[in-house]
Amino acid sequence: MPVLLFTYVNIRMFTFVILKLHMFRTPHFLSHYNTAKATALKRRYITNSHIEPLIKVLSPKFRTSILGTSETGLPIHCLQTGTGPKRILIWSQMHGNESTTTKALFDLFNYLELRDYNYLLSACTLCVIPILNPDGAKAYTRVNANQVDLNRDAMAQTQSESRILREVYQTFDPHFCFNMHGQRTIFSAGNTNNSAVLSFLSPSEDEARSITKTRQKAMELIQVMNQTLQPYLPHQIGRYDDGYNINCVGDYFQSHNTPTVLFEAGHFPNDYNREETRKYMALALMSAINHVATHTVSGQDYAPYLKIPENNKLFYDVIVRNAILDALEPTQVRDLGIQYTEVLVAGEIVFKPKIVAIGDLKENYGHFEIDADFNSVSHPSYEVLSKDYEIDFILLNLKEISLFDNNYLT
Repeated sequence: MPVLLFTYVNIRMFTFVILKLHMFRTPHFLSHYNTAKATALKRRYITNSHIEPLIKVLSPKFRTSILGTSETGLPIHCLQTGTGPKRILIWSQMHGNESTTTKALFDLFNYLELRDYNYLLSACTLCVIPILNPDGAKAYTRVNANQVDLNRDAMAQTQSESRILREVYQTFDPHFCFNMHGQRTIFSAGNTNNSAVLSFLSPSEDEARSITKTRQKAMELIQVMNQTLQPYLPHQIGRYDDGYNINCVGDYFQSHNTPTVLFEAGHFPNDYNREETRKYMALALMSAINHVATHTVSGQDYAPYLKIPENNKLFYDVIVRNAILDALEPTQVRDLGIQYTEVLVAGEIVFKPKIVAIGDLKENYGHFEIDADFNSVSHPSYEVLSKDYEIDFILLNLKEISLFDNNYLT
């Protein structure tokens, strides 16, 4: 009897050690981030020419292939890794100018090269398309070369990129889909002055937005990621509106009973190149994959998802408050709402301030705010400011004031 007891205790201890070794630990992940980060990928402009050198040096853990070509003939790369029975399909840069998630994916690949995470690859097989829209990535546009939004082409399948994604979906037959995107700086996490650094959605699969079993499984993954991220991004995680559109890829795959999660990379304060955002996106990805690898995703734990605040559009990049815009109307005090437009210049993204709102913006927030304190504000050429002006600085009481906050955009 004592021998049996000893054996039983040792088996329990061995099992505990194995589970502990395979337990994903966020502090450990973050402490290794600077060495795991794919530093060759930086800033906002990421194209095939940036990722192809990194694909070439991946270890044999990764099986690489070209799925086909874009509408202009650029290759669409695919990477598979892992041998496990749980299949996850991931694609990024469906919108060519949404590159943060692509950077996070290559960070993830570097983690998966480490022995610490071999257990994930024993449990899961990942199929990853790092840039689905290489033409849009090259031109830094949301749409592809034919000016088609691929995320509205799920049903019609008019574009080669859409057909390639559908074919991979059908042949790989995933248990989960991760649809990777980027969102603008305008989004707040609910009705707060907290920027939505990351946002998620379990898409609807019918007009009634029914909370089906498939949706519940995606919701469970999102609530796991939210729990992981909240200590580092408190009240900075948002949830997208779940209005149904069968032309959207996520809604289409969800309606075909594949739990699909929409990932949105947003704005971390003062991080216009989205280097902090990519770190937390990589963390979100790893926590979701770990949950799939180590749990049976039943959807029973979906309820906390519904408590994630829904995104609102409360932010401007810059707000100039309490400005007198016209010397002939000194009692008319207004606020200026300014957004940065992103322009591709010689292989770099340049930010251009543009006035998009004039009025009372007390319900809104600026990532950067200037208080004119009821003084005169004008165009650099002394013209009265109006919507759609593109200017780098304003005149505040005849003094030049930059519309860029320090060096955050360099």
